[in-house]
Amino acid sequence: MSLKDLSTCEISDVLIKLGIKNGGLLPDIDLISHDADTRICAPAYTVKMVFTSNANTLTLKDHFVDTVPKDHAIVIDAPLEAHNAVWGGLMSAGARARGAAGVIISGRCRDIQEHRSLGFPVFARGHSTVGQSPFTRPIAVNVALSLGGKDEEVTGFPAVTVEPGDWMVADEDGVVCVPQRMVPQVVEGALKGREIDEKCMEDIKAGKGVQASFKKYRGKL
Repeated sequence: MSLKDLSTCEISDVLIKLGIKNGGLLPDIDLISHDADTRICAPAYTVKMVFTSNANTLTLKDHFVDTVPKDHAIVIDAPLEAHNAVWGGLMSAGARARGAAGVIISGRCRDIQEHRSLGFPVFARGHSTVGQSPFTRPIAVNVALSLGGKDEEVTGFPAVTVEPGDWMVADEDGVVCVPQRMVPQVVEGALKGREIDEKCMEDIKAGKGVQASFKKYRGKL
């Protein structure tokens, strides 16, 4: 078994047991393109974006789509307040041509039908009719991103740090980040968790009750 065989829910459950309080979840990012079977399981190629009004930042020499490595997932961090899209159909075409595994956007996309026609996996926080220019711009690639964490003192849900090369897994339930060093532990823990849940499901279907089934099997975790 590998990460590719696991659902995002199974992965989050294990990460929480391993002390990652947010379960690796990138909040509010959903599947935009293709069908319910669409998923991503690939190392992260990170992109940091800022508002164009932020003049005290670097400018990229090359378009980040033209530098994404094959079989990597592009992970974009756009300003939370931005109403514009930072990803469109032309970018999906370019990323697909380079062999990218998909894109995960903490921000908005547009041209939804184009992504679906291309069969390119797109996960985003929302969508927009307005393009990137003149509102936002990329300033760095392959840097650590901090995603989520809003109102942590209330929610108890800390931000997720995505490092370049961390494993991104995305499906119709959501998007999670697995630190590279934790992949073996996550796979091992998810296999055990799946076996326990299968036993719970069997008993619950047989009418033995949710509470009794949880106590019988999940109490051993």
